[in-house]
Amino acid sequence: MSGFLLNPHCTSGAEVLSQGETGWRLAIPAGEPGAYRLAQLDDYRVLRRRDFVWQPPCTISLQGRACGKNLPGTWGFGLWNDPFGAGLAHGGTRLLPALPQAAWFFFASDENYLSFGDNSPAAGPLAGVFRSPQVPMWPFAPLGLALPLLLIKPVSRLVRRTAAALIQERSVRLTHDVTQWHQYQIDWLPEMVRFTVDQQVVLESEVSPRGPLGLVIWLDNQFAAWRPDGSLNYGTLETSQAWIEIQELRRT
Repeated sequence: MSGFLLNPHCTSGAEVLSQGETGWRLAIPAGEPGAYRLAQLDDYRVLRRRDFVWQPPCTISLQGRACGKNLPGTWGFGLWNDPFGAGLAHGGTRLLPALPQAAWFFFASDENYLSFGDNSPAAGPLAGVFRSPQVPMWPFAPLGLALPLLLIKPVSRLVRRTAAALIQERSVRLTHDVTQWHQYQIDWLPEMVRFTVDQQVVLESEVSPRGPLGLVIWLDNQFAAWRPDGSLNYGTLETSQAWIEIQELRRT
């Protein structure tokens, strides 16, 4: 698998099917809202974040396509620090969340709003980067008890503005047809990240995430929206049977 050690993770009825040494088909079943459906490949699920394997400089490339232009939920591929996953249910050792670090191609249906900035693209087909300060999260663990306060819009707006001040991000909305095969590439350097689609640069960002990061390829029916007005919404969406396909996954 060209140096990759990827493990599948699927909810009931979802599947990850190998298509040769460097290709996979990830599929989730049709279903009603209220049930989470996920098909995922990653190389970090049981690792501590400090043991994730990706550091700059590196390049990841693959060919990809999806069965539809606006699949309910999210899908994509790239590098991140799995900021919300603790991993304990799968034998991992991560106890706390973290601030996000990511460089990825991210495809989000219209129900999502996945930007801390008020003027950045927050849904649709995106290439994007998040970079956050590396701060210990254990002093903030008691704040979890205050999460219900985010349902109060003035409080939520204040917290969102604070997050926007801490977390740097750069993103661009893509315009190509995701149902057709395209060549995607991420070049991650300490001082910048470059995204290309079919050898054409779509985003070059001086904001570069802090490593180490893990590789993820996924398809799910989940949405999350934290909008500039402070409204907060998340959940799972009704889906028809959906799939994405990956070929020629490479690293350099």
